[in-house]
Amino acid sequence: MDPNVQRALNDKLYDKRKVGALELERVIRELVAAKDYARVEAILDQLCNEYAYAVHQPHARNGGLIGLAAAAIALGSELAKYLEIIVPPVLACFTDQDARVRYYACEAMYNIAKVAKGEILIYFNHIFDALCKLGADSELSVKNGAELLDRLIKDIVSESAATYVSVLEQPPGYGDDKDGHDEHVDLPTAFSLKRFIPLLRDRIFALNPFTRTFLVGWIVLLDSIPDLELVTYLPEFLGGLLRFLSDSNRDVHAATQGCLDKFLSEIRRIARVKKGIAESKKSKGDGKRKREDSVDSGSVRLAHEEGDEVDSETINDEDDSSSEDDWVPGQDVQVNYKAILEILTATLDSPLGRSPPRSLSSHQRPLIHQAEEYGLLESLRWIVEFLDICPEEVLPFTPKILAHLLPAMASGVESIRQAAARVNTSLMNYVVSLSDEAELGTMQPPSRIPGPPGDRQDGNASARVSLSSSRELELRSPTPAQGRPSARTPTPALSAAPQPQADLDYAAAVNSLTLLFLNDHEATRVAALTWLIMLHRKAPRKVLAFNDGTFPALLKTLSDPAEAVVTKDLQLLSQISRNSEDDYFSNFMVNLLQLFSTDRKLLETRGNLIIRQLCTSLSAERIYRTLADCIEKEEDVEFASIMVQNLNNNLITAPELAELRKRLRNLETKDGQTFFVALFRSWCYNAVATFSLCLLAQAYEQAYNLLQIFAELEMTVNILIQIDKLVQLLESPVFTYLRLQLLEPDKYPHLYKCLYGLLMLLPQSSAFAALKNRLNSVSSIGYLHIAPRPNATTPSGSSFDRPNRLKGREDGIIRWNELLEKFRAVQERARRLQRLGGDLDDGTLGIGDLRISDGGTEPRGPKELSARAPPVPVKDPPPPTPPAKPRSGLGRQFGRLGGAVAGRGKRGQQ
Repeated sequence: MDPNVQRALNDKLYDKRKVGALELERVIRELVAAKDYARVEAILDQLCNEYAYAVHQPHARNGGLIGLAAAAIALGSELAKYLEIIVPPVLACFTDQDARVRYYACEAMYNIAKVAKGEILIYFNHIFDALCKLGADSELSVKNGAELLDRLIKDIVSESAATYVSVLEQPPGYGDDKDGHDEHVDLPTAFSLKRFIPLLRDRIFALNPFTRTFLVGWIVLLDSIPDLELVTYLPEFLGGLLRFLSDSNRDVHAATQGCLDKFLSEIRRIARVKKGIAESKKSKGDGKRKREDSVDSGSVRLAHEEGDEVDSETINDEDDSSSEDDWVPGQDVQVNYKAILEILTATLDSPLGRSPPRSLSSHQRPLIHQAEEYGLLESLRWIVEFLDICPEEVLPFTPKILAHLLPAMASGVESIRQAAARVNTSLMNYVVSLSDEAELGTMQPPSRIPGPPGDRQDGNASARVSLSSSRELELRSPTPAQGRPSARTPTPALSAAPQPQADLDYAAAVNSLTLLFLNDHEATRVAALTWLIMLHRKAPRKVLAFNDGTFPALLKTLSDPAEAVVTKDLQLLSQISRNSEDDYFSNFMVNLLQLFSTDRKLLETRGNLIIRQLCTSLSAERIYRTLADCIEKEEDVEFASIMVQNLNNNLITAPELAELRKRLRNLETKDGQTFFVALFRSWCYNAVATFSLCLLAQAYEQAYNLLQIFAELEMTVNILIQIDKLVQLLESPVFTYLRLQLLEPDKYPHLYKCLYGLLMLLPQSSAFAALKNRLNSVSSIGYLHIAPRPNATTPSGSSFDRPNRLKGREDGIIRWNELLEKFRAVQERARRLQRLGGDLDDGTLGIGDLRISDGGTEPRGPKELSARAPPVPVKDPPPPTPPAKPRSGLGRQFGRLGGAVAGRGKRGQQ
């Protein structure tokens, strides 16, 4: 360069540097006109090395920048050859510590890009990276200069990014073909979206709001260029965009929300286009086959009628030409739904979805709300949209979505709870709507329900399946199938091959849902059980195939403090057991009893609810028969007594067991007799429960025989309280028939003996007074018939109270004496165990304690029972002291009640 130009460019005043730049521009123009490119290159090297790269000389750097800009303007169309010399030093000045150097670098790059236009796109990544940093510059002038440069680069990208090919890449003669054949030449464009995406992926995690605004602006611009198809690379930066939503700057949030809305609309449009094209091709294919069939049949007819052949090639040609559709924007765009869903599901795992930790203070929780709410809401919105756009793509992510979605349903933020509920409803509806044809072809053998530790199963029984093989989908009909295949369900062998479709990973879904049993929130646990119920209805074999870990968790969930959770859990357990065979159902009952045995608190708090709910969902008789068989083999006498007491109280009072009570009162049938025997043998663990069972079955003579054995038992406080409770139950509507039978003493003589026997066992308490008043109300009728008659049979040869009902003794179905011996042996065993291990009775009642109120039968608390309990010490109570003036002769010997009491009838009524 001329020495005068050098001095001018190195001057500290801008005006003098500008004069030197104008002179340099004139010199370079002349050199280009003279094609003296060697001197041009020498001048550019001097500007770079002696000026632009002079790090510690800011005035020289400023002069070099303005000189490079002047050279670029002078080079004009020849600039492309020298950009690799001019651009790097300008980019280096973007990071100078002097703000004026950074500003002049923006000004120089602006002038260079304005001349280079599309050629500058070769350096787009470097310029973009520099602008990304300058957008957050602390100096306002630098930010303004960067903004002007950014606008220019955006204009160039909008105009040329999709099609511009650098002159350095163009072969000779490129662009001279006027026929447009150059369009088919595959040459690399100056701008490459594939090269740009890695840079964007790195910068998308910026925290500065100005940088975020800059990035969102560029993403929106690139997405607006149709030929670039930025949506294809959406997974590369979607995670960062979702984080932008939590920015405290409202402008960043608004810009990001608008950008995401555009992407979602574009994905929806692409899916709609592809779906329309697929349906169009399918309809045309069906129409073509129909026309071919009609042409073939018509040609056969014409061949027979005219003897000529019909040429169908013209018709095929017409079909081929009509099948060529015009290109529709978006039909070739590939959206990576899988990668997008992975990002969305990862975003669901946020503090808001899990609810703020309790350890956080009240002023920290709003910070989490601001930081996470918008991103979580946006992810939930996208998942709902994807369930409408491409549900088959969402299905494989169902386990992951459920793991984070259901906890979000218990979030402390109302908007998140509502959004999570919408996603849950949409996802469940889609899973329910899935065809089970693919499932029928890929069934897995069910695993058996695990038995309790030490339970040995028969080898043949373990090989049996737990469910009937009729149908898997039982959403409409809860009635268990009986092993007969449905006539409406086509088998895979007879039906046409189904179209391949996405299938739910039942194993992962069940595992995710099972882990949610440990969630702190009731709504989440209820939702998880609701999902398991639906999945089991849809594909019971697939759900049970992984039951080894699920079944114990379901049993443990029975201890849940929330009643809604326990109800759902019982519904699922009942549903699993409904289609199971007897051995698996027995295992379920054994596991339930074992749970009650180890968790006595559960037995006290939830025992009634569990038994009644199971009886509602399953066969009550099946449950009681199975439990009776299990209890009969129970070694823990104390637990067996408590369990029998609980089952007996439910049998007497539960509205769900009304049909079972009716079955017990009907001992004429063999089923009723066998059921009574099954209950009696296990009820023997509890003397009062056995006695009440006989009253319920109207086996009054057997009940009277039990009372005689009661005299040999040790009357503990617990037994007396149970008798107290039984007396209260006798006043309930369940025993209305028994109270009416007191009006027929000739027909039910042992009923009087049973009730007077209870009166003799009770100490003088409120229960004693209630039973005494009841008997006194019919005492005149009773005294007339209790006395023995001359022609009456002896007690030893007497039959049951109602001979027409008791055919069991003759038929051998009910062996009354054997049942009495069974009762005596069990009670004797219990007494021996009491002596060895201490008194098992603690004076408290089981969970079935009840009281009679005007509204029916309801549970009675321990305090109420203790208040109504007879005033006796914990030790063996002494016999009750008779009143000074007995009114009805109740102090007489129980075995001689007949004639003695009859003779005192009038005095007893006074």
